[in-house]
This record gives sequence, C-alpha cells and structure tokens, in this order.
Amino acid sequence: MIVTVTLNPSVDYVVKVDELKVGSLNRTNDTAYFAGGKGINVSQVLQELDIKNTATGFVGGFSGKFVVDSLAEKGIQTKFLDVLEPTRINIKLKTGQETEINGAGPAISEEDLSSFLHSLEQYDEGDTLVLAGSIPSSLPSDLYGTLARNASAKGLKVVIDAEKALLEPALTSPLYFIKPNHHELGEYFGVEIDSIEDAIVYGKQLLSYDIENIMISMAGDGAVLLTKDASYRAEVPKGTVINSVGAGDSSVAGFLAGKERGLSIEEAFRLSVATGSATAFSQGLAAADEIDRLIPEVTIHKLK
Repeated sequence: MIVTVTLNPSVDYVVKVDELKVGSLNRTNDTAYFAGGKGINVSQVLQELDIKNTATGFVGGFSGKFVVDSLAEKGIQTKFLDVLEPTRINIKLKTGQETEINGAGPAISEEDLSSFLHSLEQYDEGDTLVLAGSIPSSLPSDLYGTLARNASAKGLKVVIDAEKALLEPALTSPLYFIKPNHHELGEYFGVEIDSIEDAIVYGKQLLSYDIENIMISMAGDGAVLLTKDASYRAEVPKGTVINSVGAGDSSVAGFLAGKERGLSIEEAFRLSVATGSATAFSQGLAAADEIDRLIPEVTIHKLK
C-alpha cells in the first residue's frame, strides 16, 4: 500500500478575470475548485496510473469535506483526521499573470497530532509512506524526521518531497526516494545549480546519507536519477509547458507506480519523467493516455 501524507491540504480556488481593478468591483469570467496539496496530487496521479493508494493528513470544516469528497469521487481511499478549524483555501487569481494568495492552514492540537501518529501505526513492512509539501505552523518543524524514523523502524519505504527545512530532520533515517529540483538542491548546499554536471556532483553528496534513490529535476534540461550503484540522465519530451504546478508531484507518482509495477530502475525513471511532462503539458494533472503517449519520447542515458 502507498500512503500519501498531506499535512496542510487546501482547496485551490481558481479565479479568472480579464483585468483586475484594485479598489473596484471585479467580476469573474470563470472559476474552479480543486483539492490541492503535494501528497494529494501524488495520490491523484497514482490513481490515474491505476495504483491503489490511501491519502491521509488533516482536514476540517466545509473545505475539508470538499477535499475528501473530491478524492472519493476519483476512487481514492482517504483516512484524513478531522480537526476543528477549516482546511485552508488558496486563491489562484489569473489575470494574464497568476497571483497566488495562500491560506495559513488550521491549528493542529497535540491531541490531533497524537491521533494522527497513532493512525499511521496500522501500516507495516512493504508499505510506502509519502511525505509531501508544507506543514501547518502549529506542528513541530522536525515532524518529517519523526514520521520517517517511526516508519523506517517498521520497515516502510519513506519518500519525501519537501523543502530543505522539512527534509533535513529526516536524513538520519533510511529514505527510499527524494525528489528535489535543481533550485532546491542548490539551496541545500548554498550554491546555484545550472547544469547536469553540477546536479550530479551535489546529488551524490546527498547519497552519503542513507538514501536509495535521488531524482533531481532540471526543468527543460531533463532530470537526473542517482542511486548507490548507478546514475542516469533523462531527456524530456518536447512540448509546450502550460502548467508546472504538480509536475514534480506527478514525477514522484510516476516513479512509485513504475516500481509498484515491477519495472526496472531505468523504466521507472522513464515513466516518472513522462508523467511529470504530461502534467506540465496539460491544464491539470497528467492523464493516462497522455502519459502513455510520452513514454517512448523519454530518452534515458546511463552515466559512467
């Protein structure tokens, strides 16, 4: 079982207006609501790839119910814990350029956190725990470290897709897969990474920790996958980037789906890159037919 954890999910409210007039009445051309959050994106793309999974985390209020209902409509099992305050609503205002106004998220009590930690005890060796995205400010900043230690002690595979401050406390535990982009990897070491060669050099430094697979996305320059035994580079398919939001989450889902299907490391990497590209070339998250179309267009090179 793959379990995705989204501790600070959202309802993403997308609003389109021709021209924003500050201080005046504005009327929308179009609006839409989506369940948001990195772990939730991973769950949705896994489901699209026909990989059963469970989404968990904290939800509350009418907005939390929307998140749960949205995932249930797609056949995704959910085991979120209800909290008193409503799930945050993020506004994506599109007026040619996009302006984002993100909510802070609900306060999580010690009792809520304790219940959540207890709920994860049902998963065991052979399961995969995906920790993705931000955490509410009311939770301990080293929570991913706690979750990784607890999970790895029980034999779960731990996947983390998060910024340095959240990832770092977890580096003392065995990790199965992490996916920084080149900006995040550079942030970690205080350098600017703008080449495949730099990504490999600094990515291999992270391999000094107990990490099985590190994927570094390089936008249009492709991606790198590093393991203890080998290194690989992927050339991305050609296409017009429409939406980069969720592309990284989709790559995580693609890699995990590949391994769940029993694919080799190279083929799982190929599926990962195709899945991320399918989201980048679409208005929303990747669709299965677009992923299948792009798989043959991903070239994988094994590096010396």
